[in-house]
Amino acid sequence: MSRMSKFRKLAGISAFAFAAMTAVNSANAANWRYAHEEYEGDVQDVYAYKFKEYIEENSDHTLQVFRFGELGESDDIMEQTQAGILNFVNQSPGFTGSLIPEAQIFFIPYLMPTDMETVVEFFRTSEAINEDFPALYADKGLELLKMYPEGEMVVTVDEPVTEPADFNNKKIRVMTNPLLSETYAAFGATPTPLPWGEVYGALQTNMIQGQENPIFWIESGGLYEVSPNLVFTKHGWFTTAMMANKSFYDGLSDEDKKLVQDAADFAFEEIIQHIDGLADESLAKIQEASDDVTVTRLSDEQIEAFKERAPQVEEKFIEMTGDSGEELLNQFKEDLEEVQSE
Repeated sequence: MSRMSKFRKLAGISAFAFAAMTAVNSANAANWRYAHEEYEGDVQDVYAYKFKEYIEENSDHTLQVFRFGELGESDDIMEQTQAGILNFVNQSPGFTGSLIPEAQIFFIPYLMPTDMETVVEFFRTSEAINEDFPALYADKGLELLKMYPEGEMVVTVDEPVTEPADFNNKKIRVMTNPLLSETYAAFGATPTPLPWGEVYGALQTNMIQGQENPIFWIESGGLYEVSPNLVFTKHGWFTTAMMANKSFYDGLSDEDKKLVQDAADFAFEEIIQHIDGLADESLAKIQEASDDVTVTRLSDEQIEAFKERAPQVEEKFIEMTGDSGEELLNQFKEDLEEVQSE
């Protein structure tokens, strides 16, 4: 972690600790606290402010939103939520995977469909999403309120990629998630896990110093500008989850529980509208800003070469998660089959 990151983390935590000591720490507190792991204008931030909008327009409660870095990094805000300092947290399964290994299922390549309509319907109706996952989160003191997609996964790379062999000897920066590393290792790259807050700075440093350009896994609307070549492999959608401290949630009145659930549903519908076309808009802005950007959309035949690597990642997921992971994976596939057959 950089010196500046440490300073921001410590400053944020210290300021928040002081605020927490002076706040009313009960389920009926007028001001609720919500942290997420992205920046202003990013998808999680838009979701948080839609949630806030609904809460404040339909109750006397207020909601304070903290963005990435204001209270530390992803691990910090999760710990604060479990401790009851934060009421709500939005965190992707990529980071939650260390706490709930089964959450890494979203990083099995080519498990999820890539067309938006099917993806959204899956999140709306999936038994795995809406019944199995809440139970897993509850075991960790968390009330899972909503899982939602952020956008299709994309790779930025220092030169075009059309087959797994093109990834050989390429370094890739990924989130600190074991299965994500397994995915890109299966594709032929050499993954290097790095906390989200340090990725952008590390990539910029490498490029400025003329070192070997790394490649970086991102979700739609993310750090496209880091490298001039964008590769769409259609291997999955980036997913995130919004949850509450379970003791806090269980202590709410029935009226406030309904308020929270309705706010989560409202924000979900708003975010689905927000991400529709977001990737195309972001790409258009990037191409307008630079003539050097190239876009590679793999053909079905080219994708097959990557799909052939997916089973080894699936096997690794089962190895990591045991019987519970295998049961979840089977339910996932059953839910997906049902949605795709409609």
